[in-house]
Amino acid sequence: MSLRFIKAGLQTSIQDDGRFGFMHQGISRSGAMDPLSLQLANWLVSNPLNQAAIEITLVGPTIEFTRNLSVAICGAEFDLSLNGKSVFNNETINVKASDVLEFKQLRHGARAYLAIAGELNVDSLFASQSTHLTAGLGGYNGRQFKTNDVLEVYPKQETDKRALPETYRPIYAGSYLLRCCNGIETDCFDRESLDSFYHSRYKVSKDLNRMGLRLEGNLVFLNTAKDIVSSGLIQGSIQIPPSGLPIISSVDGQTIGGYPRVANVISSDLNILGQLKPGDKIAWSLVSRAKAWQHLQQKQRFLNKLLLS
Repeated sequence: MSLRFIKAGLQTSIQDDGRFGFMHQGISRSGAMDPLSLQLANWLVSNPLNQAAIEITLVGPTIEFTRNLSVAICGAEFDLSLNGKSVFNNETINVKASDVLEFKQLRHGARAYLAIAGELNVDSLFASQSTHLTAGLGGYNGRQFKTNDVLEVYPKQETDKRALPETYRPIYAGSYLLRCCNGIETDCFDRESLDSFYHSRYKVSKDLNRMGLRLEGNLVFLNTAKDIVSSGLIQGSIQIPPSGLPIISSVDGQTIGGYPRVANVISSDLNILGQLKPGDKIAWSLVSRAKAWQHLQQKQRFLNKLLLS
């Protein structure tokens, strides 16, 4: 083995960039809730950017390593210690056999990604090693890790140490602006309802998981009763159920839904969804599809300067 979970944490699982091309068969994408942090962690240990890593949610694990490895942690900021001494996010860490890495108090964000130089010894299912926790498939026996689980890694040699430049280190402030495009059913809402949605700040409910995030705040309603034909849902779809409180679909969400979609979070902001935790605040900004495409291109150019270097 290469590592053992002395403590497993709240929801610690294997995730890569997800499954593509299977939604028409009812299989949602899964994968990292914050794919940007996954990429950055893999870059720090010279892995392919979409390679499977360990996703850590809200309460982190304590891990004993059983061989020498190079690792890196990106995303949410925990107080981290290696054999009782502080280590930090956003830089390569070389660990030795018998070293113990502990994720202590969560400081900022919701999910961290522990990348390991090498490959995780888990099977690929539907072209991905990601764990779909709701369906119980993929990853480590289709589930999150438990205390005393062991994970085998096929390691690389220790990699050269890297550190992320400051400009690539996200800040998780607990208050976020999410940019949106109109949804398929936006026209089902009158101007008053749309103004109420876009000019309100919402709070993330404690009722959130990898399927979706429920929000608390101003109610939004259809202007007239209307039957909606169930159709495809993607990550970032903002549905309005009969309660009037928005639900944002996420990576393990259902592949079709029948609630009207008032808007959709643009692709370049989707990684923020993975860092939201109960009590965080959200404001919205409506952008055109052309502007959303511009934002995505700008973000990719910015990342390419680092990730392809």
